Amino acid sequence: MTPADTMPTRYPALTRALHWIVAALVIATIPAGVLMLQPDMPRGLRDTLFILHKNGGVIILALVLLRLVWRVLYPAPPLPSSLSPLQAQVARGAHFGLYALLLVMAVSGYIRVRAGGFPIEMLDAIGLPGFVPRSDSLADTAKWVHATARYALIALILAHVGAALHHLRKRDGVFARIWPPLGRGRA
Repeated sequence: MTPADTMPTRYPALTRALHWIVAALVIATIPAGVLMLQPDMPRGLRDTLFILHKNGGVIILALVLLRLVWRVLYPAPPLPSSLSPLQAQVARGAHFGLYALLLVMAVSGYIRVRAGGFPIEMLDAIGLPGFVPRSDSLADTAKWVHATARYALIALILAHVGAALHHLRKRDGVFARIWPPLGRGRA
């Protein structure tokens, strides 16, 4: 048996669970963020969407940080040899981009809210201080970063989903590395 034969072909269960939890939260927070800015939105619904969006962002930030630490401890399993070196490089770059953009979105959202003097209900409830001074210019800059980075994040998510569907259709083992979140599945 060679060392390659003993290498895992799938991500650990915690990695898979974190992936799908973060995916679900992102899928929920993006539309909430778009809808909450609609001018004809009833005030009560708008406030609810703001609360969901802000607190969802905090949870996403915590889970992405956990996932990054976990990834250092448990590196990704090797990609199937059927992928070309270019495909493997693109996959690594896309994953790096997703992590980076999720962090940029969460941190810029946090700074925008705190510098703007607004609450983050979940953090306020546990008594966590704001860490960011009240500053209109800082809030405006963070708002611009948050609004601009969302387009790159959405584009990269769509590319990621497209690649996942491509590999699911090909049945080349790439999709099986991350699915299902629990259980043994088919590698």
